[in-house]
Amino acid sequence: MINASLTELRTALDTKKISSVELATLFLDRIEQQNTALNAFITVDRDGAMKAAQAADARIAAGKAGPLTGIPLAHKDVFCTEGLLTTCGSKMLSNFVSPYDAHVVSLLKAAGTVTLGKTNMDEFAMGSSNENSHFGPVKNPWDTTRIPGGSSGGSAVAVAARLAPIATGTDTGGSVRQPAAHTGVTGVKPTYGVVSRYGMIAYASSLDQGGAFGASAADCAQLLTAMAGFDERDSTSLERPAEDYTRELSAPASGDKPLAGLRIGLPREFFAEGMADDVRAAVDTALDEYRKLGATPVEVSLPNAKLAIPAYYVIAPAEASSNLSRFDGVRYGHRAAEYRDLAEMYAKSRAEGFGAEVKRRILVGTYVLSHGYYDAYYLQAQKLRRLIAQDFQAAFQQCDVIAGPTSPTTAWAIGEKADDPVQMYLSDIYTIAVNLAGLPGLSHPCGFGAGKLPVGLQLIGDYFAESRLLGTAHRFQQATDWHLRRPG
Repeated sequence: MINASLTELRTALDTKKISSVELATLFLDRIEQQNTALNAFITVDRDGAMKAAQAADARIAAGKAGPLTGIPLAHKDVFCTEGLLTTCGSKMLSNFVSPYDAHVVSLLKAAGTVTLGKTNMDEFAMGSSNENSHFGPVKNPWDTTRIPGGSSGGSAVAVAARLAPIATGTDTGGSVRQPAAHTGVTGVKPTYGVVSRYGMIAYASSLDQGGAFGASAADCAQLLTAMAGFDERDSTSLERPAEDYTRELSAPASGDKPLAGLRIGLPREFFAEGMADDVRAAVDTALDEYRKLGATPVEVSLPNAKLAIPAYYVIAPAEASSNLSRFDGVRYGHRAAEYRDLAEMYAKSRAEGFGAEVKRRILVGTYVLSHGYYDAYYLQAQKLRRLIAQDFQAAFQQCDVIAGPTSPTTAWAIGEKADDPVQMYLSDIYTIAVNLAGLPGLSHPCGFGAGKLPVGLQLIGDYFAESRLLGTAHRFQQATDWHLRRPG
């Protein structure tokens, strides 16, 4: 059961091979055994999981089970969960118990899932390595001396180490896809606005988007189908018909060429210098497999992709400086123990409550929004953002999906880049442009690099092409077994 797919778990639950209570207990016991070494979970809710599992068993017995009824999952600790700690990996919110559920959490509860707990993350989702958490770094299960990627590293590790079959995450600049690549799981970020941000504590509002982790594209498709949907409480939520993201998984295949006719764009900028040799070898092998499956490679260009990181690190910190201004020690969160007046309480509470990376981004954001710099930096970055989006639209005139590496390297050692923020930021060089353009993106395992560390292949689609991305990755996973490999 630990390594079973969602389809296999559904069958086992429906045929009474295992109950939801037994399944939840299996994963909770596994978390208890392994979490000390991996630090993937901040909060484990055994009591709540047991109650939800009992309710799921009752629904199954009554013949009212849905695809995810009784399935255990983990939530990234950026999603508000009623009655549970929601910390965002920060000292600032280390004692905050949410009075309500995020929209994503509500939808998944309604689907009958069983929440095991809340996963560790970079503080306020700011980071590429999951070393920025107040609760300590998450460890990569393939090599516990290495990072799992961030900021959704806890969720990725939970799925990779089979502490949970599926998990939620968020992706602002690659924070679902990059940890998916580093831990050997599949992660999908949908089109901006497809998943509601209500109850998802904000980092950069125009970039943040909820996403899904699973062992396979098929598992991600089932989770995304349940968590997507319009929410009137989120002004950026897109009002469009509900979509079944599993629909292309069972599309009829034409013989041994199930991807015949699919044009895969290969941006020349993604395959220039900067990619490690072991990553390049794994990606090239994966692209050869796509060719065998019938896909046709097409060279495309994203000329402004090189400007994505500087544009992102103006826009995202600017939005963060605004969003995080609410954490002041007054209404909730950390408050300094000693202060002389209101101004000092604000200053000391924020100084004590935020970590170094969060402070750095708040300072950068405040600077670029200040008088005299707004036009020079923030407006210029927004113009670059539009150019990047236009590059993608031009590329999609020539291809159906875009492929390339998810990360330029495999997982690095914990502490290796901690003192060099620029090198850390560059690890997201292939993922950030997707967020700036608001496009869907997916990372799936495609091989191993040096030290037997996972490598991920990124697929990028046009707006609302999530089903095509998931179907494409699914065909690859039907022909390969990289997604079935497990650490240890």
